[in-house]
Amino acid sequence: MTVNTDQLNNLLARLNSLTRRQESFAKEINELRDEMRKITNSTDQAPSNKQTEVTQSESENRPENAVKQIIIPKPAQVYPPTIRLNVQTKYTQEPKKPDNKNISRNLERIIGENLISKIGIIILILGVAIGTKYAIEHDLISPLTRIILGYMVGGSLLCFAIKLKKKYDNFSAVLLSGGMAILYFITFAAYNFFGLIPQVLAFALMVVFTVFTVLASLNYNKQVIAHIGLVGAYGVPFLLSDGSGSAVVLFSYMVLLNIGILVLAFRKYWKPLNYVAFTLTWIIFVSWYLSAYQATNHFAIAFLFIFLFFVSFYITFLAYKLSQKERFERTDLILILANSFIFYGIGYSLLDNYQNGEQFLGLFTLGNAILHFVISAVIYKQKLADWNLFYLISGLVLIFIAIAIPVQLDGNWVTLLWAGQAALLFWIGRTKKVKVYEGLSYAIMFLAYLSLFQDWIQSSNYITGHIISTSLPFINIQFLSSVLFMASFSFILRLSQNSNYPSVFIIQKDMLRNISGLISGLLLLTLYVTFFREISTIFDQSYLHSAITKNTEGYSIHDDSIIYFKTVWLINYSLLYLSALCLFNIKKTQSDLLSKTISILSILVVFIFLTLGLHFLDNLRGNYLRPTQPTYYSTSIFYILFRYISFVFVALICMIHSIYLKGNLINYKLKAAFPILLHITILWLLSSELINWMDIAGSSKSYKLGITILWGIYSLTMIVLGIWKKDKSLRIAAIVLFGITLAKLFLYDIASLTPISKTIVLVSLGILLLIISFLYTKYKHLIFNEDEN
Repeated sequence: MTVNTDQLNNLLARLNSLTRRQESFAKEINELRDEMRKITNSTDQAPSNKQTEVTQSESENRPENAVKQIIIPKPAQVYPPTIRLNVQTKYTQEPKKPDNKNISRNLERIIGENLISKIGIIILILGVAIGTKYAIEHDLISPLTRIILGYMVGGSLLCFAIKLKKKYDNFSAVLLSGGMAILYFITFAAYNFFGLIPQVLAFALMVVFTVFTVLASLNYNKQVIAHIGLVGAYGVPFLLSDGSGSAVVLFSYMVLLNIGILVLAFRKYWKPLNYVAFTLTWIIFVSWYLSAYQATNHFAIAFLFIFLFFVSFYITFLAYKLSQKERFERTDLILILANSFIFYGIGYSLLDNYQNGEQFLGLFTLGNAILHFVISAVIYKQKLADWNLFYLISGLVLIFIAIAIPVQLDGNWVTLLWAGQAALLFWIGRTKKVKVYEGLSYAIMFLAYLSLFQDWIQSSNYITGHIISTSLPFINIQFLSSVLFMASFSFILRLSQNSNYPSVFIIQKDMLRNISGLISGLLLLTLYVTFFREISTIFDQSYLHSAITKNTEGYSIHDDSIIYFKTVWLINYSLLYLSALCLFNIKKTQSDLLSKTISILSILVVFIFLTLGLHFLDNLRGNYLRPTQPTYYSTSIFYILFRYISFVFVALICMIHSIYLKGNLINYKLKAAFPILLHITILWLLSSELINWMDIAGSSKSYKLGITILWGIYSLTMIVLGIWKKDKSLRIAAIVLFGITLAKLFLYDIASLTPISKTIVLVSLGILLLIISFLYTKYKHLIFNEDEN
């Protein structure tokens, strides 16, 4: 009641405060109304501009509900129309009207001086082409006359272009471009259609036209001229090759074109021209390589020209950077990577498909790395460009070294070198704040882990069910490579968590934590698998050496007990690993994600032990009690006692998880489920243990009776614990277990039991039910109080 009185007093106090504020507002509103009436009655003339502005400002600053209550007589006199206009013009400005004359004038100029000329030259070229086609089809003029007329039209356009250049520069450039396109086409027609000029002369004329186009583009300072000449020049070589070994002429011509582009790169900053040349060059070469390449005839030619193409574009790229002193951009990254990897990919394919060429693949890859290293060293020593370009080319050195590793080497050496390279790149990227290196390190980490995973698969002890491993446990290259791999990733992890070396990538802190968590997860998984495989190797070697050949029957036998021991020991190792990881998380990291992951994995491994592990332990007991190969393989009491060693590992993981319950590292759902899962595990182990000792005692046929009584006793125990700890969920679980026990009894057990067994079971369960009922009756005050609360 005290709480209710305080709340009521607070509400009354707030109500009084609001009432006083309302009275104050009403008084102020009345005063304003009186003043406005005085002003209205004092004069019949329109108020001055100054008074109107004051009234207007006052009306704007009044509360909205007060304005609604004011009624002003004669509103037309107080706010005459002329004054309203003055007030509006004070606060609003009339927008400027667009100058339609300027817009139309500019549009007209663009169309008249630029667009129409280009359309006109295109129509002219089409007209010449259509007229030429008509004359050819109707045989109106001889082939030689056609070619001469074509050259005359192209030459006339060039002459007009040169003559008009001083006064009409843009129009002249368009005429010159059209004239050069006609000359390219007529030269090709003279060579290919009519055979009037030899291939060498056609090639020479193309070179002259190309040189002239380059010089003209420089003279006019018009990139469009270079583009038109470039497209025409690249289009013709496709048709110059007649398939008779003229690929040298074709590619030599393309090299000259690229050199022309290189000259322009030093003189003009026309980057789109380089993009077009780069694209057309590699498209033409790849098309030829896929359709006409023959390894026996064209290997040396192809290798020479892809190298020349690669070098010319590489130098062109550097020319842009060095001549313009520009900073490194994303397009530069795409261009240089594309050029490098296209060259490497085609070169790799050429070597791989050539006789004995696969022996030089590693050398070729290393040669790419050396080439990029020389260029990066020159840039660094001469300080020719910004650091981003140096880091990019240096990164290419590391990339090709990384590629050369699997090309030239096999197996674990690839993993080791990639892991070390990833650590080096990550260290440089973080400490020197080089984004390219850190980005490359993530890619190399991924490759290193894939390589390690591949090593695990290839060195697997089983292939199609046969053991082939002959390596010694913990003394083999696989274990050593895994340890060194973990050392590299541990270094990366430590550095990633160092606040003194933040990431150079602009990403959120959550993403950085996710990256660090992913590296940690891979490291923990590697640690687990490494020792898992060594334990497996120990038993695999033992199984391999247990082989005995039966000469009489002609086949070999092995000791199957070793496989049973192997499986259970691997499960025990998994439980021990999770227990150690759980303690590490409690003492050091205290990671919520790691705790959830450990809990889920622990439940999974315990379930595997309760199913597969106990099954193999039962098989070991069977081999001890009823050996199948006593002549060849001996057994011992350890086959029975080994199960209790395994029980220790299960108890350890359960005890450590009980520590989780006392902290906040495990969520509520897992906390609530843990006691039930614990009792299921204990009951499962007790049931298995009962069957185990009944089998040892020779009473395995009555195990159904024993399990039913055991489950009933355990249900009683759970109810006692539930009453003692005031745990309702535990009591309900006990009742459910007792219901399952009764269902098992009447649906499964009772049909196969003898009368004596039935009597024992029914009497035992009846007594247990009476005890449970008595406990509920005696301690109902505790149970009900707990339930009520």
